[in-house]
Amino acid sequence: MVKIRLRRMGAKKAPYYRIVVADSRAPRDGRCIEELGTYDPSAEGATKFVVDRERVQYWISKGAQPTDTVRGLLNKA
Repeated sequence: MVKIRLRRMGAKKAPYYRIVVADSRAPRDGRCIEELGTYDPSAEGATKFVVDRERVQYWISKGAQPTDTVRGLLNKA
């Protein structure tokens, strides 16, 4: 199954996430199919959450399942 989920990046105790499409069996920070956007919890304003909505809709139409965290972020944005 294909999932839309977060990939952790950044330094220790300073996380930065990329929103990616990946196989559900792949490791959290492993290989991904496509990067859709970014999420920076420490940022302020418009740079906090940036995502390509058209690509998200495309992947959801193809059967990709967003994780609970990503679903919440998409609903807020």
